[in-house]
Amino acid sequence: MKLHTLLTTTTDPHARGREIGTRHADRVRGITAGYLAHFEVLGIPETTVRAIAAHSHDALRDWYPGLAEESDGMAAAAGVDPWQMAAVGARTEVLAAAPGKGECTTAVYAPPAGGPPETIQTWDWHDALTPDGLLLSLVTGTGRRVKLFTEFGTAAKIGVNDAGLGLHFNILRHRSDNGGGGVPVHAVARRVLEEATTVAEARDIAASAALSASTVLTVATYREGRAEAASIEMSPAGIALVRPDADGWVVHTNHFLDPALAEGDISTPETASTERYDHARAVRGAMTGRTAPERAAAFCGGDGAAAVVCVRADDSQPAHERWSTLLTASLDLPGFALDHRAGNPDTAAREGLDRF
Repeated sequence: MKLHTLLTTTTDPHARGREIGTRHADRVRGITAGYLAHFEVLGIPETTVRAIAAHSHDALRDWYPGLAEESDGMAAAAGVDPWQMAAVGARTEVLAAAPGKGECTTAVYAPPAGGPPETIQTWDWHDALTPDGLLLSLVTGTGRRVKLFTEFGTAAKIGVNDAGLGLHFNILRHRSDNGGGGVPVHAVARRVLEEATTVAEARDIAASAALSASTVLTVATYREGRAEAASIEMSPAGIALVRPDADGWVVHTNHFLDPALAEGDISTPETASTERYDHARAVRGAMTGRTAPERAAAFCGGDGAAAVVCVRADDSQPAHERWSTLLTASLDLPGFALDHRAGNPDTAAREGLDRF
């Protein structure tokens, strides 16, 4: 995956969308065509995709209208139909209409004795779908500065704001997921980055969205020398907070941890979610107090590039069944920075992480 950087100072959402769509028109058109083809391969009819996209876009416009405007501006500038752009923005909601799997591993340390959070995440997805990624720096209408990573067309995935809040993103699957077209979960992540300054505020934002798909936002904050962190598990059936263990670490992969929500979990064994979760918990002590590259190396443990958190594409599989770790990211809240390396944690450990 190739990463592209855009720093925008406009506070008008539609103009921001047009700026992204103008600057990266080919990439926006490419990912739109890729997702529409992906949905077709998965057996989701175009009529279903259009209906979910329309309902999700309407839900977004009611809940956080600026992001609907940004999507429309991007579509207009890149020359794609608004419903197609909305389908990319609501790609998790569309995928909730078909059996699927998702893979990401997040680990966040909030030092009990004080000090900034220490975080790491892998983002695992279809390499054929996302040859390009976006690093976006923006300013909200209230003057809040945000830096984030995402796919072209989705609102946010991983990021930080200048109020000392950071966010990681993992997909979940729950039996309450449906094709009703709720507020896109990526938009919830974006609103948290634009508005929240505490875990409680992030939780309230998540709770205010009517969802049709599930995800977990692991949020960390740093204020007055103290860190706070929690995973906010979200589903159409409700939300729950998962707090760090006594040692300060909260680890999340792709299955629900809250006991009540876990009863409806429909993650599949193919995601190796349990194995990745157990691995991250086993190595978390070795990640404590490390630089980002050192943390990435410790994240792999003794297995190095063969670690379960380093997902490799199986080239014998068709594109829609081929997964790999496309990004390793770490957040620096005091420094208002997102450290990143395209590739798995072993690559990040060997080559270092770039700072955004």
